[in-house]
This record gives sequence, structure tokens and C-alpha cells, in this order.
Amino acid sequence: MTTSRIAAVLIAGLLAAGFLTPAAAGSGDGSPDALDARLAAVERRLEELSFALDRVAKKVDDVLWFERVGDVARIDKVFIPTVPNPRAEQTYGIANERHPFRMWAYVFVPRALASGARAPLLLFPHGGVHGDFDTYYTHVVRELMAEGYVVVAPEYRGSTGYGREYWRAIDYGGLEVDDVVAARDWACEAVPEADCARVGILGWSHGGLIALMAAFDHPDAFQAAYAGVPVSDLLARLGYQTDAYRRLYSADYHIGRTPYEDVDEYRRRSPAWNAHKLRVPLLVHANTNDRDVNVVEVEHLIKSLQAAGREFEYEIYRDAPGGHSFNRMDSKLARESRRKIWAFLARHLRPRAAER
Repeated sequence: MTTSRIAAVLIAGLLAAGFLTPAAAGSGDGSPDALDARLAAVERRLEELSFALDRVAKKVDDVLWFERVGDVARIDKVFIPTVPNPRAEQTYGIANERHPFRMWAYVFVPRALASGARAPLLLFPHGGVHGDFDTYYTHVVRELMAEGYVVVAPEYRGSTGYGREYWRAIDYGGLEVDDVVAARDWACEAVPEADCARVGILGWSHGGLIALMAAFDHPDAFQAAYAGVPVSDLLARLGYQTDAYRRLYSADYHIGRTPYEDVDEYRRRSPAWNAHKLRVPLLVHANTNDRDVNVVEVEHLIKSLQAAGREFEYEIYRDAPGGHSFNRMDSKLARESRRKIWAFLARHLRPRAAER
């Protein structure tokens, strides 16, 4: 079957299923140019549907947060300004530097916290390229409520569930870190239960990269940091990843260049190349059978920290069941590993639960 015939069949199928209207598909005369135009219309429509479905999934998951954590936490979801998006469309003559990016963030306050009491604040950036903070983390948040922390989970730029513009504002290892720090500053002003003399940050995977970069670049803002299986070296990562994954970074709405074209830009966004900045107590976990963040990335981070003479704690698990998710699961080993994390954070942030 020819390409033009495949295109015609695809369009006809989408029209019949109701996923595409005749107006959106265009009329066309069957020529290659007309079919290309119609396929472009199909692609735009499918993208719109994808973002619409993501919004629905996010709203459903928001309801689940209240259902699954509401018994132990007072939950809110806030919309706050951060730092501008330099690539945003400028309208009415308002320059981007005058128009902060607007970000959603979750707030969890332990119900067990006494009236008028304050608790240490934890920033909890989610993982995933275009991920979001979903109820995958339910059991982790419940444990943090029991530990006695106020938790703020920012849906930094590039997160999924908020539409195309939000998604395309992604800035991996760059402005998203400023978003998380802005969420920290907002909480210190707006959440009365948060004690901003005791602030930590934790994250896994991409969230681990953000935790590291935030602690490196803003050492006065955090008193402790945890990074689990963190993306640590984008130059190494894009070397062993697939072409499709590489294109997420070199897309024109993102970094816009490959490592071949701009090594320094990828180094600037990689914790392993910024390890000399560490001034904050840090714990790092990795796993040798991780099929997402290969352990070589984290080994580079550890060696860079050691070479810079920085004090920190780390543990590399040997083929722990669960791979990339090994200590985020509901297993005996995962719970034991998380207890090490909570003990580390408690030493530096002193939650009330640790005093009992």
C-alpha cells in the first residue's frame, strides 16, 4: 500500500471514529501536498486530544490524593508565580521578563500537627521528563506526614496535565530548578505551619537531579538534600539513551541543541559537573540494575563529589529488586531504605516525630 493510500485510510478511520471532524481534516484533492496538509491537521488534532486526556487524568488523580491521603494530611493545591519563561509568546507589548511563569503545587500539612505548631518543610519535586506528582507517591507522602513534615510538591514547568503551553515550557536542569526554589520561597511566606529555618529537598530520578541542582545553586535555602537514583550526567545519559529520548532535549521548544552542538550547556545542567558547589548535607542512593538511570551516572556524581573534597553520604544497592523504583515500592527492602532516608533527614531537620 502506498504512503498516500495509508494516509487516506488513516484519515478516513479517524473521521469514522469521531476523532477528527471533516473541517479539521480539510478537503484536499488527493495530491501529495493535500494529503500532507491533511496529515498535519490529524497530528494537530491528536496532540490536542492527548493534552485534553492528560488534563482529565490529572483531575482524577487530584481527587485520589484527597481520598488516599486526606485522613493524615490537610491538602491544598495552589497556583503561584515563579520565574519567567523566556520562550513564551509575548502579547500586548508585555515582555517575558515582566510576566512570571505560573505553576501549580501541592501542599500537604500533617493533621497530627498541633494547632499553632510549626514543622520542617520538605520540597518534593517529581520525576520523569514531562512527568507529574501523582498518587504513585501516596505511601511516601503518608510516611512523611507520620515523620512530621510539611510537604510542598511543585508541578514545575514541563509537567504533564496542564496543557500544551505548560508542557512545552520544559527546561530540564534549568529554570525548573528555579521553579522549585520559588515554591520553597512561596511556602515560607504563605504556609504558617512551615518552619523555614528547617528546609529540606528530596527527589528521585529527574526529581533527584532537581534536588541536587537546587542544593548546589541555593545552599542557603536548604538544610538537607536527598537524591534517589538521580539523573546525574546528561552527557553520559544521552550517550546511552535512544534517539527518541535525545530528541526530547534538542527539540526547538527545549534546549534546542544536541550535546554535539553545545557540550557546555548540557554540562551546566548536570549535577556531576556541578558537584564542587555542595555545601548542604546530602544523601544519595543508586542501584546497579537500574534500567533508567544507569549507575554510571551516579558513580560519576560520587567521584566528582569526592574529588571536590565534599562531605556527603551515599549507598549503591547491588541489583536491588525493583530497579529504578527499588526504594519507592511497597517492599521490605524499600521500606528499610526509606527509613534510612527519614533518619538522615531527621538528623538535620529535627521533625517533632523524631523527638518522640
